[in-house]
Amino acid sequence: MPSTLAAEAIKAIVQGEYSDPFAVLGPHQVNVGAEFAVAVRAFLPDAREATVVPADGVSKDQPMELVHPDGLFEAIVPNRDGLFPYRLRVVDRQEQWCEVEDPYRFSSTLSDYDLYLMGEGSHLRNYEKLGAHLMTLGGAPGVGFAVWAPNAKSVSVVGDFNRWDGRRHPMRNHPGNGIWDLFIPGLTEGALYKFEIKSQSGEPLALKADPFAFAFESPPRTASRVFNIDAYQWGDTLWIEARTQQNPLERPMAIYEVHLGSWMRAHEAENDFLTYRELAHRLADYATGMGYTHVELLPITEHPFYGSWGYQTIGYFAPTCRYGTPTDFMYFVDYLHQHGIGVILDWVPSHFPRDPHGLVYFDGTCLYEHEDPRKGEHRDWGTLIFNYGRKEVDNFLLSNALFWLERYHLDGLRVDAVASMLYLDYSRQPGEWVPNIYGGNENLEAVAFLKRFNELVYERHPGVMTIAEESTAWPQVSRPTYTGGLGFGLKWNMGWMHDMLGYIALDPIHRSYHHNNLTFGLLYAFSENFVLPLSHDEVVHGKGSLLGKMSGDTWQKFAGLRGFYVYMYGQPGKKLLFMGGEFGQWREWDHDQNLDWHLLTEGPHHKGLQRLVQDLNRLYRCQPALHEVDFDPHGFEWIDCHDWQGSIVSFLRRARNPDDFIVVVCNFTPVPRYGYRIGVPIGGYYMELLNSDAAIYGGTNLGNGGGVAAEPIPDHGRPFSLLLTLPPLSGLILKPTTT
Repeated sequence: MPSTLAAEAIKAIVQGEYSDPFAVLGPHQVNVGAEFAVAVRAFLPDAREATVVPADGVSKDQPMELVHPDGLFEAIVPNRDGLFPYRLRVVDRQEQWCEVEDPYRFSSTLSDYDLYLMGEGSHLRNYEKLGAHLMTLGGAPGVGFAVWAPNAKSVSVVGDFNRWDGRRHPMRNHPGNGIWDLFIPGLTEGALYKFEIKSQSGEPLALKADPFAFAFESPPRTASRVFNIDAYQWGDTLWIEARTQQNPLERPMAIYEVHLGSWMRAHEAENDFLTYRELAHRLADYATGMGYTHVELLPITEHPFYGSWGYQTIGYFAPTCRYGTPTDFMYFVDYLHQHGIGVILDWVPSHFPRDPHGLVYFDGTCLYEHEDPRKGEHRDWGTLIFNYGRKEVDNFLLSNALFWLERYHLDGLRVDAVASMLYLDYSRQPGEWVPNIYGGNENLEAVAFLKRFNELVYERHPGVMTIAEESTAWPQVSRPTYTGGLGFGLKWNMGWMHDMLGYIALDPIHRSYHHNNLTFGLLYAFSENFVLPLSHDEVVHGKGSLLGKMSGDTWQKFAGLRGFYVYMYGQPGKKLLFMGGEFGQWREWDHDQNLDWHLLTEGPHHKGLQRLVQDLNRLYRCQPALHEVDFDPHGFEWIDCHDWQGSIVSFLRRARNPDDFIVVVCNFTPVPRYGYRIGVPIGGYYMELLNSDAAIYGGTNLGNGGGVAAEPIPDHGRPFSLLLTLPPLSGLILKPTTT
């Protein structure tokens, strides 16, 4: 019997260029003379024979006819007035046979409502529909695939299950919104896959990784991997419940910034990584022992180039497989929660890399990025900027942010490079950028995206934090959107960081001429909800380590760094310290090596610095005056900020109860100061809670014998005063015992 297909359709199918494969493949009602029949068609390039086997076990099997030598088969099943379930019995060229389900007899995995929401760009859990999902459809287990590629001519699923042959599994097109889907029965977890996308222009495209993939194969290979992320049983219910009951702005936040691949390794050998599960135990023990409240992870979203530290992401929905599976990363988060440590993820919605298997030129057009390079290229980083004016792109990023909070229980997102998102002329010369509709340099679409992002996060996940890395004077970054702000919970204080790092690098003899570096930050300290960061960016690319930045000999470097940490913990704002800074790493950070933990066995200074940070975290957490009122002027008072000649500052920090306060005094010179008087508000005995020059920290043990009594001698506008001994390059924290 001649084929019911036209020659053009047959040719397009066998060449993998048919844009509507479900109009050809699978079962179709046809008329044969005056009779109803069903034509079943299948493309089986490895088959020598094929037979339609009705699933009812009663109807007669129907041999299929080879209608094209490349493997297109067709059977006309007579006397059928409707479609019916069946399987295909296939005999290959080696005379081996099997029965398989036909993907083209199954309906779409997507409902009309899902398609409507995704077309509208408002499906905030579109990761549950797009990507690859284990499911059972029509009684058959398998994997449902879906991808957004509105301008493609055709899209196929390719993988290790079909010899990466795009002719075998072309996808169904939903032309109204650019979604393509296909259910492939019989596939199981672990299958490797990509999307073969053919452009309308005929331009060849690289095989594309799945933008919504939950897992990837190990780099340098780049295929996506089918993975079930619903199987893990969480044990952090008490943590999540407690988190929702607290105002994170009033809680202590001592954040330990970590790059998982170089924090600690199994051995010194390159790429001998610890797994997420191994890291969970070691990092939880270390962070709790050090008194940190949170760890902040440099991006663990899948990235092909390890040297990007995760900031050039390909797999936005996949934790990198370098350290294990998605389930392993869930265990990591869960374990830290159960040991009292929050987990913040560095999230990168500002740009993406040009790797050809990634988002770039995804369907033969600039889909995720801008077509105009004046809008779409990040010239500093060689990456591309998301097109925030496209609703589907916004939806991709918004659902991704919610995904990490919902499925991985993360406690916050630190948003990278916000400044580059806000300004159209970021790092561009005149003529290299396009003004907005009002002629300004503000990226209005990115602003709208960031506001929506923050609104959704706080609406759906009370108790989490969004944190902006934003380095400009953009107003109200950490103020609610209903007051005109961007809506972030916190903002990195980059100005404070650069002022202070510039100050501590100076020889102390010159510091008196730069005293404003110490004090200027307090002029704007309460304009935002600030985090005081000493981040990874400041200890790479020739900048040297924090210890290496310090002036003087070895003793002075350690003493100066200890005094600086006291100043940092005394200042208003949450705290962040990059790994290695807590024990005085000498060399700058190298992502290809683990930290120099051996330094802790070499003399008293490294171990002493680590002990100081541990004690600072303990004080910071247990003293409400150090964390309860970080973002209101009532929580801070200068005692004396004018002693520029001595390079000394002193100040008070107050809790919500203003009678609960502490005193901080810092001496930034290597000269001890005896009989140094500062004014205090009340009398009584002031206990020396911490002295950075104590012998246990590697200091000289110069100080005040554990405390000092206030004298009724007015000074600095206060009725009492303390006569102190200030050790060289030191910080003191004192508290009246009468409060």
